[in-house]
Amino acid sequence: MGDISKDINSKFDNNRVKALLNILYTANWVSSYQNEFFKPYGISPQQYNILRILKGADDPINVQVIKDRMIERSPNATRLMDKLCAKNYIKRLPDERDRRVVKIIITQEGINLLETIPVSLNSKLLKNLTEEEAEQLSNLLDKMR
Repeated sequence: MGDISKDINSKFDNNRVKALLNILYTANWVSSYQNEFFKPYGISPQQYNILRILKGADDPINVQVIKDRMIERSPNATRLMDKLCAKNYIKRLPDERDRRVVKIIITQEGINLLETIPVSLNSKLLKNLTEEEAEQLSNLLDKMR
């Protein structure tokens, strides 16, 4: 098992400081792992998140709804969607009544891409936690926020 004190060769003033730095360190570790995981598929974790949001939506949705549902709030969501559009994974649908409104839909190519990506990512990241420990961790993080 990892130990933040050993991993970064540091001591901490108290357990709250240690916990906060451990959260930041672990978030970076997860982010790096996800970036490497999605690299062979030519997308980023944020783009994957957008595709999953769109796949779960029954109808085309507007950009703001996508931004609101994203796990990692991204100020560059429009740029991420531009890249997905260029790869033909999503499609923009202009509103007939209001040209300022654009809805987004996942294409069949986007659905096909999602089907090639194994769902093992989360289980690999959480392999050292029991279901009860994962629930406890989630509850503690909720309490922190």
